[in-house]
Parts: sequence; C-alpha cells; structure tokens
Amino acid sequence: MIAEILSTGEEIRSGATVDTNSAYIAQKLEQAGICVTRHTCVGDDPAALVSILKEISSRAQIAVVTGGLGPTADDLTAAAAARSAGVELVLDPAALDAVRSYFESRGRTMSRSNEKQAFFPAGAEPLMNPIGTAPGFCFQMDRCLFFFIPGVPAEMRRMLSDSVLPRLEILQGKDKAFAFNRTITTFGLTESAVGERLAGYEKMFSGIILGFRVRFPEIHVKLYGRGRDADALAAALQAATDWVTAQLGEKVLSVDGRSIETVVGRLLKQKGATVAVAESCTGGLISHWLTNVPGSSEYFLFSGVTYSNDAKIQIMGVPAKIVKQYGAVSEDTVREMAAGARRIAGATYGLATSGIAGPDGGTVEKPVGTVCIGLATPDAVTGRRFHFPFGHRLRNKEIFAASALDVLRRELLK
Repeated sequence: MIAEILSTGEEIRSGATVDTNSAYIAQKLEQAGICVTRHTCVGDDPAALVSILKEISSRAQIAVVTGGLGPTADDLTAAAAARSAGVELVLDPAALDAVRSYFESRGRTMSRSNEKQAFFPAGAEPLMNPIGTAPGFCFQMDRCLFFFIPGVPAEMRRMLSDSVLPRLEILQGKDKAFAFNRTITTFGLTESAVGERLAGYEKMFSGIILGFRVRFPEIHVKLYGRGRDADALAAALQAATDWVTAQLGEKVLSVDGRSIETVVGRLLKQKGATVAVAESCTGGLISHWLTNVPGSSEYFLFSGVTYSNDAKIQIMGVPAKIVKQYGAVSEDTVREMAAGARRIAGATYGLATSGIAGPDGGTVEKPVGTVCIGLATPDAVTGRRFHFPFGHRLRNKEIFAASALDVLRRELLK
C-alpha cells in the first residue's frame, strides 16, 4: 500500500514549529509495512488545502493528515476535505456528544465554537479522541482512504495507535508487507570514507536499501528492507548487516543504533567497572553524555572540569613542572589528569581531555583541533594526541569527547 502524509498549519509551514508528527507517523506506517512516498506541508490556506487533498487522492491509497481540526477560524481541514470531495459538511451527533462529554468530565462547559469540531464531510466516519477535544474522521476520496487526526502530538499518537493502525492492519489482510530496518552506528570515518568501504553493496544486496545519515560525530549506516516473507526479509537484512560490519570493522559502534556513550556504558556494566573523568577542553561534555544514559550511576563516579592550569594542578594533582614543561595540552598532562581522576574517585578507569577547541588559541605546534586524551587503567596510564580539521568550537568539543569515549571503548573491548 502506498501512503502519503500531510501536515497542515501556518506554524508548521513557516518553520515556527518543527514537524515531528510526520516523522513519527512515517515510522509507524513503515513498521506496519506501508510505503510512505511523500511528506507534504501546507499552511492554513483553503485553496491550497483543497488542491493538495485532490492531488493526494489521485495518487495515494492511504493518507494521514494532521492539524486543522480545532474550534478556531484557522482550523480549515474538515471544510477543505468536504470541498475537495464535493460534499457538504454535516454535524455528527456522536462526535458532538464526545466533545461535550470531554468538557463535562473536566467540570467545564463546552463553548459554542467547539461545535465546529463535530462537523465532517458527508459520509465520513468519526474517529473519537479520548484525550482531547478534536475528533478526527476517516474519509474515502477517489482511490485514497484519508485519516484526519489532530496535530497535537499526544493526541495524534494516541489516535494513530487506536484508530488508524488497526484499520490499516485489517485493510492489508493477507497482502500485508513487512518493513524492517537497521541502524549501524560508526565512529572514526567520514561519510565519504564509509561510502567507499561499502562500494559494491547494491550489487550484492539488491533487496536491502542502503542509506547514510550524519549525526555528528557519528555516521549512521541505514539498511531498509521490505517484503511479504518476514523470515526471508530478516535473513536478508542480517546478511547485509554482517557484510557492512565486516567492511567497517573496528569503526562499528553498534548494529542497533546505540550511541557511543550508550555502548561505553554497556561495556562498563558488563565488566562491573567504573569510570571517572577529568575534562578541560570538553568542558563536561563527556560527563553530560555519559549521564544522559539511564542507569549510568552504576558506573559513572566522578567528573572534574579542570579548565585552568591551577585546577589541573591543585585538584587533579598534575605536577606543576609537567604543565610548565609540556603545557596543558600534552600527553604528559592528560596522563596525570586521568590518573588523578581515577585516584580521587577510586574508579576502575580514569579518562581525561585537554585540547584547543578554537577558533583561537592554536599554534604551529598545536593548531586548533588538537586534543590530548589520557586513559588510566588498573595496569597502565597512557596519553595520545589527535588533530581534527574543524574550525568550529562546538564541533571540536563533540569530536574530542567522542574520541575520548572511543579510546575507553577500545580498551574495554580488549
């Protein structure tokens, strides 16, 4: 089945509000085996609404439309749908009772303007909204079955789950298709380098579509498959996944979309290990990422943002002579910082960063984009220097933080 998604409203069209609804609906339809071919957005313009509804009715089998079902003058979707189909708007008593009951259950009196929400195109089937004032409706126009649901995200999700997806399941019947996808998270290669390593993929796996998404500093390899035999599709997806991971090797973080901080957290938990962090140039970003992961209190013990030289010396215990001789951005300094973090917290591992995020502060010897990463383990303390060609301060902080976590990840995999 071919589906389209239409979002309505000036706030969506103008960019004042980000359209997360369409992404959510597309994901759910794809999971249900329905191919989404287009996402469209129009503002609160009656002529534009009528035009796009007619277009969609001529090319799609299913359409999900969000927005424009409220009580105000700019809520035009039902009227536009009726006009597109050449029918009248009619009052639906059951829908009106549902709107009135919503207000009564909350000790409020329904306004006359809310009656508008119970008017649908003649022949439409109402879709009740259990958590809001705006009922939706289901309506056949030409070859397309339209589902009109509210734009309020919580209401949209509930009605999609309760009223739309079950009907689509019945419509598909024995012709139901399956759609599987997989996200392979990588770190340490550019998008072009990942593409080069995967050259020849299309000839080997014509039934599984390959795609790429940059989620800096990670590169996500996306695999999409669709078919009517779930077992065969799962086997094909696994074969494609195995080939991709073999080509990318140690650059693969996960095959289920997990981020680097989640991967590191899981490895720490598996080993029953803990980590403490001393950050300079990353300014607490590593600690922020690690503690964004639920359950991180099991393995994350301590964070010290020792930005100044004095803080490195007085808090982390870096010898003043080390900082003076080698500088704050040096393998020697981060080794001492990592060892200090491990010692202070009593952690299994100590991780440290010191670098030059820019845009100023670089030298010929240590240009902007230079970072030194220290790792203290139960057996050794090491320091490494990296350089990244980014002039953007935040981007450098992100790549520095990810690189530090990757150093720890590789140690945990030994």
